[in-house]
Amino acid sequence: MQPKQELVTTTGSEGHRPTGKVALDPEKAEEGLAQLVMTVIELLRQLVERQAMRRVEGGTLTDEEEEQLGVALMNLEEKMEELKEVFGLDDDDLNIDLGPLGNLL
Repeated sequence: MQPKQELVTTTGSEGHRPTGKVALDPEKAEEGLAQLVMTVIELLRQLVERQAMRRVEGGTLTDEEEEQLGVALMNLEEKMEELKEVFGLDDDDLNIDLGPLGNLL
């Protein structure tokens, strides 16, 4: 069994640029990767939902296609909620701060 390591950084004089040592805890790395993957999936889900709404509003879908699309989007949202629970994430965890660009979602 490997010894547990923690992420350790020191900041430079500017207060925001890491300049020190980095030691990674494998468990935290997995959690970070799960958060990143879930964030990308949520971003794509929201984009697909917006595109679907444009198609519905544009009248390019039949009633049956609209129904199928609605059911598919609800199922996808439900699955996302299940996965967030599995990984211990909430909506705020998926809204990554992009610094000067603002939040992702």
